[in-house]
Amino acid sequence: MYKVGKDYRLAMAMGLSFTALTLCAEHSLISNWVKGEDWSALLDVVPTMEKALWILTVVCILLNIAPIFLELKNKKIIT
Repeated sequence: MYKVGKDYRLAMAMGLSFTALTLCAEHSLISNWVKGEDWSALLDVVPTMEKALWILTVVCILLNIAPIFLELKNKKIIT
């Protein structure tokens, strides 16, 4: 959306919102496993999912910040 000149702020907000909702859903799932004392599921899934969620969250944040930096860079070049 940034490249074609459209307003990208709504897409950025939606991306960050979906990331937050995904993290909350994962936390809820893990909470249910703890309440149910499903230790094998926790030992199986949590270590791998922790790394994946951290990486995907950082990527999502960087993708949502990139247009802001590009816009600032373009404004500095023009002025």
